[in-house]
Amino acid sequence: MALNKRTAGAPSALVAFRCDAQFVDDPKDIVRRGYDLVSRAYRADDADDSQYAAWLELVETRVAAGAPVLDLGCGCGVPVARRLAQRYVVTGVDLSPVQIERARALVPRATFLCADMTTLSFPDESFDAITCLYALIHLPLGEQPALLRSVSRWLQPGGLFLATVGHEAWTGLEKDWLGVAGGDMWWSHADASTYRRWFSEAGLAIERETFVPEGAGGHTLLVATR
Repeated sequence: MALNKRTAGAPSALVAFRCDAQFVDDPKDIVRRGYDLVSRAYRADDADDSQYAAWLELVETRVAAGAPVLDLGCGCGVPVARRLAQRYVVTGVDLSPVQIERARALVPRATFLCADMTTLSFPDESFDAITCLYALIHLPLGEQPALLRSVSRWLQPGGLFLATVGHEAWTGLEKDWLGVAGGDMWWSHADASTYRRWFSEAGLAIERETFVPEGAGGHTLLVATR
C-alpha cells in the first residue's frame, strides 16, 4: 500500500475519527467493502514500485531465486507481488474479491487467494519469505498476535518477514476514503513497542526497525527472521 495517508494505507488525521467496535459494523466487512470500492483509486494498474523498492530489495538480496514467497494483503498484486513474481513462486492473499480479480489479471505468474488471512492454513515451513505491507493494521488488534504466530510457523527457519505496523496506537474509521462514495475504511494498530513484544513472543527476531514518516505521524517497518 502506498504511504500517503490520504491516498493509501492509513487514515487521515484530519477526517478520520476514533471509534469503538460496538458502534461500527464488522471491521473486516468494512475493509472488504472499502477495498472493493476504492481498488482503482487506491492503486492503478501501471503503478510503479518506487515506494517499495528498497524494501523488496531486502527480500531479493536474502532469498534465493525460485523460493516460495507469501504476500499477505496483496491487494491488486501491484507492486509487491508483480515484482516478486519475476523471481519467486508467489502466493498472494487478500480479503477483497475486486482486488484479487485484478491481481489475477495483472500478475498471472502468481497464485492469488481471496481469503481472510487469519483463517489461512499452510503447512509449517512453507515459505522462505512473507511480506505484509499495510495489511496487518486492518485486522482487529486481538487477532494480530495469533497471525504473527502463524507467520512464524509458515516460515522456514531463518525465513524473512517484512511488515509495516503501527508506530502509535490508533483505531479508527474514515468515511468515503480517497474521495470514493461509500468506500469507508477501518484500521487498528498498536504502538511499535507492543509490536516488538508480539514479534518476540511469536518467535520472530527483529533485525531492523525503520520509522516510515507520513504527515504528522507514520508507520514502522519491521524486518524479522524466524
